[in-house]
Amino acid sequence: MATEPNILAADAAAMRYSTAAVVIHWLTAALLLTQVYIGWTFHEMPRGPERGEWFMWHKTLGVTILVLALVRLAVRLMRKPPPFPADVARWRATAALWLHRFLYLMLILLPLTGLAAVSWRGPEVELLGGLSFPSIPGVTEESHELFEEAHEILVWTTIALLVGHVLAALYWQFVDRGAVASRMWPFRATRQA
Repeated sequence: MATEPNILAADAAAMRYSTAAVVIHWLTAALLLTQVYIGWTFHEMPRGPERGEWFMWHKTLGVTILVLALVRLAVRLMRKPPPFPADVARWRATAALWLHRFLYLMLILLPLTGLAAVSWRGPEVELLGGLSFPSIPGVTEESHELFEEAHEILVWTTIALLVGHVLAALYWQFVDRGAVASRMWPFRATRQA
């Protein structure tokens, strides 16, 4: 049986995420919030050129989020995240670890299901600026609805995970106020260990 990585530090001090991880984290957060807004906006629009333009933004941001998630995953595999301080309850650290894992999974699956939903239209998906991205082969017009439904389910799953992530960050920053708050820029611990 595989064991969990050591997620607790030997001492109470928490290290911080790398600069690359921090930049990708906040850039992804901004893009994801923008993407949710764009997705809901164009989804409610009647078919036409304006909706098509919003959909083009949605596809382009989706591909950007996918690429950023893969880069972030590579950064994480090359450099482990900072461990939690030793005084953090193991169940809290484990819950945070799994919440992050599920968020990574959603940041990859959500754009992939969106890509699959439009892949039946041709070998490439048209993006803004004359760019394109390879379609997923083998997706038929009949099966694209299944991917659209999966995409919508994953949107709500991702929103639930994001709410959990934000609530946890607020807990560490304003309730616990310890070293965990210092792991992600710009936050800092306000309680001495």
